[in-house]
Amino acid sequence: MSTPTDHLASQLELPVQGMTCASCANRIERRLNKLDGVEATVNYATEKAAVRFDPDTVSPDELVEAVEAAGYRATLPATPGTPPTPEAQDDDPSRALRVRLIGSALLSVPLLLISMIPALQFEYWQWLALQLATPVVFWAGWPFHRVAWLNLRHGTASMDTLISVGTLAAWAWSVAALFFLGAGESGMKMGFDLVLDRSAATDHIYLEAAGVVTTLILAGRYFETRAKRRAGAALHALMALGAKDATILNADGSERLVPIEQLQTGDRFVVRPGERIATDGTVTDGHSAVDESLLTGESVPVEKAPGDTVVGASINAGGRLVVEATRVGSDTALAQIARLVEDAQTGKAPVQRLADRISGIFVPIVLVLAVATLGFWLGDGSSVAYAFSAAVAVLIIACPCALGLATPTALLVGTGRGAQLGLLIKGPEVLESTRRVDTIVLDKTGTVTTGQMRLITVVPAAGEDPDHVLRVVGALEAASEHPVARAIATAARNAAPEGLLPLEGFENREGLGVQGIVDGHAVVAGRPTLLQEWAMPLEDDLHRQLEEQQAQGRTVIAAGWDGQVRALLVVADTPKDSSREAIAALKGLGLRPVLLTGDNAATAHAVAREVGIDEVIADVLPAEKAQVVRRLQDEGRVVAMVGDGVNDAPALAQSDLGLAIGTGTDVAIEASDLTLVSGDLRGAADAIRLSRRTLRTIRGNLFWAFAYNVVLIPVAIAGLLNPILAGAAMALSSVFVLTNSLRLRSFRTQRTT
Repeated sequence: MSTPTDHLASQLELPVQGMTCASCANRIERRLNKLDGVEATVNYATEKAAVRFDPDTVSPDELVEAVEAAGYRATLPATPGTPPTPEAQDDDPSRALRVRLIGSALLSVPLLLISMIPALQFEYWQWLALQLATPVVFWAGWPFHRVAWLNLRHGTASMDTLISVGTLAAWAWSVAALFFLGAGESGMKMGFDLVLDRSAATDHIYLEAAGVVTTLILAGRYFETRAKRRAGAALHALMALGAKDATILNADGSERLVPIEQLQTGDRFVVRPGERIATDGTVTDGHSAVDESLLTGESVPVEKAPGDTVVGASINAGGRLVVEATRVGSDTALAQIARLVEDAQTGKAPVQRLADRISGIFVPIVLVLAVATLGFWLGDGSSVAYAFSAAVAVLIIACPCALGLATPTALLVGTGRGAQLGLLIKGPEVLESTRRVDTIVLDKTGTVTTGQMRLITVVPAAGEDPDHVLRVVGALEAASEHPVARAIATAARNAAPEGLLPLEGFENREGLGVQGIVDGHAVVAGRPTLLQEWAMPLEDDLHRQLEEQQAQGRTVIAAGWDGQVRALLVVADTPKDSSREAIAALKGLGLRPVLLTGDNAATAHAVAREVGIDEVIADVLPAEKAQVVRRLQDEGRVVAMVGDGVNDAPALAQSDLGLAIGTGTDVAIEASDLTLVSGDLRGAADAIRLSRRTLRTIRGNLFWAFAYNVVLIPVAIAGLLNPILAGAAMALSSVFVLTNSLRLRSFRTQRTT
């Protein structure tokens, strides 16, 4: 096998179907890397193979053939780097599993009842049990058997091998007992006597074990498959944020609406108030405030004038704009963020399940021990029935019921309890990261802060009534759509139930402020430079207050009328009421909080001081957020990221643990590992606590699932454990796993309010 070098020029992402565990991804990865000039990484979580290859040595079709030669399916994307759409998928694995699960459950319930309750065992009931169990084992359990056969062909083993061997062994023994060992005769009963002599060991069947094990593990596989199908949804949600149409401005001044795909570089298009900007470009005509928070995280819209650049998918919050397209399609900022999300997800290796790691050597050992047990007792002169019973006991005691239940039951109970508390855990692969995390990076806008501008205070000039000032300025600002103006107007309405004062002659001074006639006064509100135009300079005390407030990162509006500055109105995006408590809780978990924001350093440090964060990283562009997370990881930290906007999606995907605020954007939620539905940052600490407790439960389940094997397999080999006792031990291990998992229902939050 050649070693890929830096000359590899092409890169391709292959969607792969058919993987059921991490060992499948490893098998495909090894097969691809055997090709000359290929360097491949297969991600089981995202179901993709990221391949760098030399196009002079190997073709994309050969890459697909290599995946198919390993026993899986791969398809070429429409264009390199383009994520596959849901419509491009040939089928939905969860749909087929759902059908198998429903059918299996309908057959397994009566099978379990008649097999374990003697009062229900009518004459020849065992033959009905065979008819109920056979379709469950072979039809419902076919996905396990198919992968087990694939594993056998490649000389490997996985959870599917354990499931297949266990269920087939129980079914095969039962069939042999029914047809050849007397279990099919009239009057056959299965009681709860677990102590059998050698001659009586042949008249028991284990069809209920085969059927119920198949059903329970099929249920776990179904929920796991549904979760994995959402792995690529972040990219689709991200691209869906872009505009679908654009209004192109023709040379003669007429307008025409075209699909966004037809927009070309150099085209001039119109963006009306409230519309989403179609693509990246430069403003050629008009003035407006543009809300870029989806892409930049900035809470305050940015004033745009001719010559300024705008970003596709941002929202025009003010006047009419004419924009000349400078970048379209895959070159836009939105598309670049999508690629960042895709790259971060591809490079994020999934946590390999403990059961899969151990089963690689566990299954072959159990099979060898079963064969050796059969041979030993035959050589010892024991009867064939007894030797076979001992061998089957070895297989049944190793049946993977508890192993299969260990993760899905704890996960289902833990995530169910989390859903009740507004905490969504996306899958078991998330849990390992919560244990190791030592640093938590928090986006500022919408995560630590409310994400909405609010009037903080009114600083009146000498002799002025702040309530009267607010009522006058609020009436003026109510005519503006700017977020700062809305914050002042809202505060004025709340302070004056009788309503706002009448307004006449409103005028918006782009980038400076507003002016108009309120209650007979010519009122001006905005930047101090606008008031200076009206010969209303700030007095020394107000100027000092202005500098102090701006030093804290707050937005300050000066207001005046009748030739005099009357007050300063201070507006800011304030921390959420729960943020300080949330930071304290995160520190209590041993985490080091870091505030990460695109805002300026003064604003960031002011917020950090208020909520109790010591480390601040400010003035960070959207594309740089993932780089900051990567830099922290390079320093040896295990990083969690909390965010809510599109600009946070790459960092959420890059982090070892991504937590999304549920009140944020869909793409941030899809790119994360945990979602805080309520938007309360205190949920981050609760989510990490719940995840860590769920992980401990899973590990405890797996320990005991293997422990009873370690103890009882030697007993079975010694011929002291008949298959009934083996089945009972298997059932007890399952009951323990379920009971241990149900303890998660007692989880409580630690919030003070």
